[in-house]
Amino acid sequence: MPLPIFSLKDKVALVTGASQGIGRDTALALAEAGARVAVAARNEEKLAALVKDILAAGGEAFAVKMDVADVEQVKAGFKAVVEKFGRLDILVNNAAITRDGLALRMKPDDWDAVIRTNLTGAHFCIQQALGTMMRSRAGRIINIASIVAQMGNAGQANYVSAKAGLIGLTKAIAMEIASRNITVNAVAPGFIETPMTDVLSDKVKEDLKTRIPLGRMGCPRDVAAAIVFLASDEAGYITGHVLDVNGGMYLA
Repeated sequence: MPLPIFSLKDKVALVTGASQGIGRDTALALAEAGARVAVAARNEEKLAALVKDILAAGGEAFAVKMDVADVEQVKAGFKAVVEKFGRLDILVNNAAITRDGLALRMKPDDWDAVIRTNLTGAHFCIQQALGTMMRSRAGRIINIASIVAQMGNAGQANYVSAKAGLIGLTKAIAMEIASRNITVNAVAPGFIETPMTDVLSDKVKEDLKTRIPLGRMGCPRDVAAAIVFLASDEAGYITGHVLDVNGGMYLA
């Protein structure tokens, strides 16, 4: 029987920020597509629950406690994944935090924390992934950006800057390593129903829906499906691209 389209059988994936939201659903979707999945985050309890769910569904998973803002933890985490699975084919840079506030009053620590986790952390992870991917002369790197990187958002100068930087990083690395058959793309989600958007009031959410042509906020699975596609062999001729998953709210 032929393999289903977008099969990731025999591939090894690492998802950062996998404890909840988009990261969690992405790990589940990658496992459903046949990948062996390493899940990384700071919350070990949530990671353990995710691994249990993947195993219960017949998949294979491995949890790695990792703060992507700490380069030594990143190095140790990637080493553990390669020791466990012997390779790394897919990296999903999803880990992100917010420290919102008006630019005029934003504290230096809040700026630095968001940039270090959301942008520098992705850079650290890409550096570690490239070693094994370049030896294999194959790989998929998928960075999770945001609609706000494209359209801006008041009160999130640090977050917007980090996510816009991630798009730039995507394009730069895509050009650097294309000759090694490694693709680098970004997914830019719109407003997705996750713990990060749960803090929004019902009024704000309803107002957002009026600005989204499809008339609803997205769900993590919507984003996960796009990631599985970009991780697949079928997306092998796509690199340096930003795939919008936003219900039509922003049309580049």
